[in-house]
Amino acid sequence: MRILRFGLYADEQGLAWVRELVDRAVGCRSATAVKADVACTSPDSDLATAEIYGFLAEQWAFEHPGHHSGEREVVELRVHLACSLRTWRAIRKAVIKSLCPEGTAPHACRVPWFAG
Repeated sequence: MRILRFGLYADEQGLAWVRELVDRAVGCRSATAVKADVACTSPDSDLATAEIYGFLAEQWAFEHPGHHSGEREVVELRVHLACSLRTWRAIRKAVIKSLCPEGTAPHACRVPWFAG
């Protein structure tokens, strides 16, 4: 069992988009997504998520000055995969490329993210 971890600053639509990217990357390879869960920063959840990925909210605010963040919150998407290490690496690389198709060129992220 291997785990993909992505810190995100996303609303429901952004989270759904990232899950779709992961599902697409997993579906193209010989892997099985066993379970996916989301850790968020609500009062009932793990505060460490906010501490670890809090900079993503700052990134969004910097890239979108004067805009309200809406329903976005700092979350960690964890996807448990049954696959080889090589396949896990290929899936992770494909998701990152989909999250950031501009590569290293300056741009504003649709959903600020961090791959753990």
